[in-house]
Amino acid sequence: MQSLSQSPTDPAFVQDPYPFYERARATGRLFLWEDYGLVCATSAAVVGAIMRDRRFGREVPEAARAPIPEHLRPFYAVEAHSMLELEPPRHTRLRSLVLRAFTSRRIAALAPEIAALSHALIDAFPAVDFDLIRAFAQKLPVTIICRLLGVPQADGDQMLAWSNAMVGMYQARRTRATEEAAVAATESFVAYMRAYVEERRGKPADDLITELIAAESGGERLSTDELITTCILLLNAGHEATVHTLGNGVKALLEGGYGAEVLTPDRVEATVEEILRQDPPLHLFTRWVYEDTELGGHSFRKGDQVGCLLAAANRDPQAWDDPARFNPSRPVKANLSFGAGLHFCVGAPLARLELRVALPILFERCPGLALAAAPRYANLYHFHGLESLIVRRA
Repeated sequence: MQSLSQSPTDPAFVQDPYPFYERARATGRLFLWEDYGLVCATSAAVVGAIMRDRRFGREVPEAARAPIPEHLRPFYAVEAHSMLELEPPRHTRLRSLVLRAFTSRRIAALAPEIAALSHALIDAFPAVDFDLIRAFAQKLPVTIICRLLGVPQADGDQMLAWSNAMVGMYQARRTRATEEAAVAATESFVAYMRAYVEERRGKPADDLITELIAAESGGERLSTDELITTCILLLNAGHEATVHTLGNGVKALLEGGYGAEVLTPDRVEATVEEILRQDPPLHLFTRWVYEDTELGGHSFRKGDQVGCLLAAANRDPQAWDDPARFNPSRPVKANLSFGAGLHFCVGAPLARLELRVALPILFERCPGLALAAAPRYANLYHFHGLESLIVRRA
């Protein structure tokens, strides 16, 4: 296995990580990313296999658990109840309870709200050049998830700030200051959500918090701490991917000279899937190894960690023709942007719905939409999204 070095905070990599992924792919299906000390997979077949193989998982094995630094205890106290970081049986219980509330019917019913909100946000666009990320891509998903949970959408900006601070814990540029900001945000977010959970226990409403409180499986319900963590997870994950995908998708469409013609009812699904495949919002996701395993020509040992490069897997020429090209006419085929296996993103249906509803409205209402400045990606790795997308309407 070949070793390669590439700083994930290098400005050139931040703007375009794909040449490094191709260099890594050329060495084989797995390589050692020296900067992380992590074996990483680049092929669609190996990434998909790791994500579906129960010998790999998210929960840290007992032998690999390090003492949690004192200043980070509040953050990891919340993570301890996150289904994203757990394996069966706790993961099975939590996910089944969440899915009893987060139903496909409830999500589908949001389509008119997403459409109305899209129109309202477009109505507020300024006549001069403006940042589409802040005016549209951020506001849409955070407002929808607030409405879904049943918390005031007026608090959306505050929750967005807390969420951005918390996900800083997963970014390559993480520092002590980042950690302290994440912990402060976590404590504020927990206090905020605890108040709403307690309020809903006494005064149920037609919202997801009430449904989560009522959800029951095998005589079990979510504890208050599990409820709070789940709400925070749904809000963090429920907007993070959609913000980045909306921005990356509009960028790809405008740079490719595409518009409303590829967002018609018969073509929008293919276009959205191509947006997700070609420039996904999350690039690196890790798994722990639970038993000695041979995979991808490599011998993994119990307690190892492996990186799944979702963005590299999505451009694997063994899985897609001319994979670097953005092609909204590409036949729909499963990609790995939302993961696979038992940790497949529970919010994927909502993210897809938001994209399928909002993008056609944006390009129908703004047929002359054009880039007004070169798009720039933010230094967010393992995530991949624009810091701004300056556009003009015509």
